[in-house]
Amino acid sequence: MKSSRRTFLISSIGVASALAVSRTAFADPVKLPESDSMAQSLGYKLDATTVDKAKFPRYAAGQDCGNCSFYQGKATDAFAGCPMFAGKQVASKGWCNAYNKKA
Repeated sequence: MKSSRRTFLISSIGVASALAVSRTAFADPVKLPESDSMAQSLGYKLDATTVDKAKFPRYAAGQDCGNCSFYQGKATDAFAGCPMFAGKQVASKGWCNAYNKKA
């Protein structure tokens, strides 16, 4: 009886751990908010057309995260990763001062 109870408890812990890992693995990625301190320091905007050109003179019309060399998704992805903002996703139509035109 002790053996089967122990086996049951060990199995239950294993199943619970597997569920916790799978839930984390499939969680929605965090989308970078404009209010994030790193986003503010780089002038990140969800919509490139709203960039303050006086504050960020490097911005030019047509630049957005989707055509930046740092964007880790396809240009057609609405959001994707960016090494400037580790663990968070940026908008394809967004922009920040680290923009570097994709070759």
